[in-house]
Amino acid sequence: MRLNNDIGKYGELLAQKYLSACGYEILLKNWRCKFGEIDLIAQKGGRIIFFEVKTRRGGSFGAPYEAVDRGKSKKILKTALKFLAENKLKSTPQIDIISIKLNMYNI
Repeated sequence: MRLNNDIGKYGELLAQKYLSACGYEILLKNWRCKFGEIDLIAQKGGRIIFFEVKTRRGGSFGAPYEAVDRGKSKKILKTALKFLAENKLKSTPQIDIISIKLNMYNI
């Protein structure tokens, strides 16, 4: 389990660096509430975007984004709406999935 957590955290770091390089302002990492967790919350062009980052090594279990099923999507949306409500933000949540597939060298 620890290896999977390490891979997940590494993927989130890669995603954060990529988003920053693309002009996104990272507002929060791993924001939690009673409904769940959002990996990255960023802002660009006046929009707030909620990112779910999925990272895998190898291809045994399919593409990383395939881990985000209907139930997980609903949980992410509920969590994003809670964030907006708590921060009194009037915005339609944009939820994006970042899918990272590492090779044997973790790149």
